[in-house]
Amino acid sequence: MRIHCLQHLEFETLGIIRKWVEKRGHTLTLSFPSKTLSFPDPADYDLLLVLGGLMSVYEKEAYPWIKLEKEFVKKGIEADKAILGSCFGGQLIAEVLGGRVSKNKFKEIGWHKVKKSPQPFWQATKKGESDVFSEDSFNTLLKLFPEEFFAFMWHGDTFEIPPGARKLFESKACPNQGYLYKGKVLGLQFHPEADEVWIAKLVQNCGYELRGGKYVQEETEILGQKAKLLETENLGFRLLDWFEEIINR
Repeated sequence: MRIHCLQHLEFETLGIIRKWVEKRGHTLTLSFPSKTLSFPDPADYDLLLVLGGLMSVYEKEAYPWIKLEKEFVKKGIEADKAILGSCFGGQLIAEVLGGRVSKNKFKEIGWHKVKKSPQPFWQATKKGESDVFSEDSFNTLLKLFPEEFFAFMWHGDTFEIPPGARKLFESKACPNQGYLYKGKVLGLQFHPEADEVWIAKLVQNCGYELRGGKYVQEETEILGQKAKLLETENLGFRLLDWFEEIINR
């Protein structure tokens, strides 16, 4: 399987995704949207990954490359490609699909509980179009996750569930933690790619944000969480295996 990744920060890498790619024997290519003016053709990849970043998708004047990245992601969606976006990536995909991205009521940093949405509704389009998500993909995806689980967060923004998408998850601090569009475009607010080194690098580079807040944990609560790291890796591998299955159908 051919995987292409959009990486926005040098230190915010693929984490467990790279480990999964190597174990499964897939190929991986990278683009840094802030440095490149060209992207691969959708025919050249099977799965697109859109990683996180410190920027906001609405800061288009400060980050003019966001417009180009959105155009590239839109082409992938139109080509019916499988896409996974986490944090900034999930927000960018949501905006491409017509969902609004804005400041969340709370910053959410650290290990927080996420649960399945009690009523994972479908967000109708403005034109009242029929439900376009794949019921089978949706149900198979939800079965991968327990009713409640710990996930790693580092965000201040949030996305609306975009038109035509299905809500998946929520947390106390952030009502919209995930959505599925057309059975193979998945946007998440949390980081399924987080591993021990990945988190340590984020704390090292962005620890200045750990200044208190209702949902902002201290460094001692974030680092060294072996059980949560293992749970994240297991969930992440199952999620990526799910993508591989739907791509190979």
